[in-house]
Amino acid sequence: LLGLSSFAYSFYWLEANPNPVNDSYGRHFQHLTILGLSLATLTFIIGLLADLTLSTRLFRIKNVLSVTSAPMEVLISILYWGLKGIDETLVLPDWAPRIPFGADFSFHAAPSIALILDLLFFSPPYTVSVLPALGISSGIAVSYWFWVEECYKHNGWYPYPIFDVLGTAGRVGLFAGSAVVMTASTLCLKWMYNRVNVHAQDVKNKPM
Repeated sequence: LLGLSSFAYSFYWLEANPNPVNDSYGRHFQHLTILGLSLATLTFIIGLLADLTLSTRLFRIKNVLSVTSAPMEVLISILYWGLKGIDETLVLPDWAPRIPFGADFSFHAAPSIALILDLLFFSPPYTVSVLPALGISSGIAVSYWFWVEECYKHNGWYPYPIFDVLGTAGRVGLFAGSAVVMTASTLCLKWMYNRVNVHAQDVKNKPM
């Protein structure tokens, strides 16, 4: 519920603080942040319904979604805070209003934290291996690239200024690198799950 409350606040903030993106093609869904937030919200809604109904089918759907949404949100946090630390204008256009820290945290940190905690303490372990994880990440990267270019055709600008700065060849490198980072995030989350849960099991089995 805390995660869903944070996600709901993020969507509310978008509507309460409109900017030119609201009236553009693709609206805020041009941003990887909002696509990731939407997937995280869907993951948590299905998880909540699974808890309420005790439906094994819903649990399976939620766990499948988590394999994509958690690594994707980790990627978003790494990219956003990393690029913002280098130069804020790489992720925020000059005309865009500055985001207060509370909303910024809700958009770019809270989803990854919530999904990581959900995975570590309330979900079964990931069973996806390296190649399928890379396939999922690459599919998302390619799909987002096509979507961004489609939005550019209508709007004449990219949602993130870094896309303009890099040019076509640079964008190819950025999307390819992002797919690798997301894949690495999946493997790191698997490792974290095993470390946390194996340790917890060891503590549980330790004789008094």
